[in-house]
Amino acid sequence: MSFQQLDPPIPVHVLERGPGLAFAVIDYGPEHNLIWVTALDANGEIWCAPNPKVRMQGNWTMGRARPAAVAAERDACTGDGAIAA
Repeated sequence: MSFQQLDPPIPVHVLERGPGLAFAVIDYGPEHNLIWVTALDANGEIWCAPNPKVRMQGNWTMGRARPAAVAAERDACTGDGAIAA
């Protein structure tokens, strides 16, 4: 098992939880997903999210679009199909 602190933290989106900053990664080995230790923006909760539930946030400056899974999740919340800011 290894624990790696991220410096600087990485802005991510945890599916079903929302955006936040990943400040550490836990690696339990080859038979397990990486675990992203993330502080959520909305409420400050700390969640340990498995790799399949974590997406990088979009970054216009770097040319990285918002991931489709994140866009779909946000669209479902608005109920009108509009892309939330």
